[in-house]
Amino acid sequence: TCASEKRRRRKRGEFADPDKWAFINTEVCEGCGDCGTRSNCVAVSPDETELGRKRKIDQSACNKDYSCVNGFCPSFVTVHGGQLKKGVGVDAQSNADETQAQSWTATVPEPQLPAIDGTYSILLTGVGGQGVVTVGAIIGMAAHIADLGISILDMIGLAQKGGAVTSHLIIAREQQDITATHVAAGDASLVIGGDVVTTASDATLMGTRSGKTHAVVNTYQMMTGDFTNDRDKVFPLNSLQARIREACGDDNVDFVNASRIATKLLGNSIGANFFLTGFAWQRGLIPIPRDAIERAIELNGQAVQMNLEAFEWGRRAAHDQEAVEKIARPSVVVTMAGSPKKDSVDDIIADRSERLAAYQDRAYAERYRSFVANVSENESSRTPGRTALTESVARNYYKLLAYKDEYEVARLYTDPAFKKRLDEQFEGDYRLKFHLAPPLLASKDPVTGHLRKKEYGSWVMSAFKVLAGMKRFRGGALDLFGYTQERKRERSLIARYEADISALLDRLSESTHPSIVELAGLPDAIRGYGHVKEQSMDEADVRRKQLLGSLDLPSSPSKAA
Repeated sequence: TCASEKRRRRKRGEFADPDKWAFINTEVCEGCGDCGTRSNCVAVSPDETELGRKRKIDQSACNKDYSCVNGFCPSFVTVHGGQLKKGVGVDAQSNADETQAQSWTATVPEPQLPAIDGTYSILLTGVGGQGVVTVGAIIGMAAHIADLGISILDMIGLAQKGGAVTSHLIIAREQQDITATHVAAGDASLVIGGDVVTTASDATLMGTRSGKTHAVVNTYQMMTGDFTNDRDKVFPLNSLQARIREACGDDNVDFVNASRIATKLLGNSIGANFFLTGFAWQRGLIPIPRDAIERAIELNGQAVQMNLEAFEWGRRAAHDQEAVEKIARPSVVVTMAGSPKKDSVDDIIADRSERLAAYQDRAYAERYRSFVANVSENESSRTPGRTALTESVARNYYKLLAYKDEYEVARLYTDPAFKKRLDEQFEGDYRLKFHLAPPLLASKDPVTGHLRKKEYGSWVMSAFKVLAGMKRFRGGALDLFGYTQERKRERSLIARYEADISALLDRLSESTHPSIVELAGLPDAIRGYGHVKEQSMDEADVRRKQLLGSLDLPSSPSKAA
């Protein structure tokens, strides 16, 4: 059964919906992208952290085939039992202060509905699985209830989850006033953009006209399918917003991260479209009475309460967006990877030093500080005013020093922050299963030669506690894991990096600065575990040799390894 059909049947209660979810431990994730490549699933989405781009699972988009857990890394767990945590929006009003409570009830003003001069055209945009067609159908039913004429044309293509979907709605006072089913070029009065990529497309913007068209657009950065094969793909939010503003006019566009707000308030990002609809209605952009829209939601019979709440929260946001954003702001979970972004070089160095002290000890952190300080002194004297090399070394030397061996993975799992992150998304009596390929226990695939992952029960947490306490053996004679080829190569990379940077400091100048900065940043491309990391190491080695060659330095590995 295809992904779209699974979602339809699950909504109707006609298809199994197991109480099992995939979850990524952000701290353990290396951002290699192997999980996305293997699953080809857009529910594996980017998670931007202080330590770079990681991965997370969009639970609202997940189709529960769990193929992502086969990505070769130990960051995946599956959560069994319990349920997704309900949104905070249900209790938000009772917890609000008196002023907010009053503004969210009867005092949210009823807007003046737009006049219908002949016809009133609306474009709904989104992607498959967001419920765009459902929203269009409900608005259409609301128009019938209000004794208005309505035409709906759904452009759903292959109806593939993640593919572009557009609904053309034309509303009139009388049905005979509607002479077309497709919104004509420049004729849209309103665009409700559930997906900013689809909204900024030529096909959508063709229907808009500056000064005439108003747009309410979801700014949630839903990556396209290309992200599954391009781990560093950058979402072009600024340029997409600029296109929409240019097409509609600066004063005619409202941007709001509806998916994030809906997930936080309602527990499901699917509520984003009715949130946007409520927002647009409160702005006076939908010529249908509120009671007709609410009655149409009830008649639809699916997720009635959530859709009504989403519509109401959208109204509240249009009236007082700052107050709603404050409630929907993510709870602060104190974790290393999730810590606030560091802006200054000094902040980066201080942050990484604390991480390395937790990783190993204070002496290890001092080794890091001393090396970075030497780079900083040389950069200041040889290229005054520049700090890019120091920042690059501060980030990338740390990455090599803090390689994720068995002790570190165990420490990150036993850190209380992991449980806090789970409790942010799940509630009830749930249990965990871990998907691992321990190098001393896992068997090899006879075809690929790669280690095979297996599922382990929650008892693994007890083993993690023991392993986490053994980090003092790291790199010593009693480090049983340290004799593997992967661990030897990781340690050799540290020594080689130190040797490379030290040698290059003598050649640092205004002309060589860009190449040396690039070489210092190569560890950022080294990601993953096992064979995935080995491949990225090989690729980084190729570029290292090219850069050293351009600087007239030998590229042989350092004997210090």
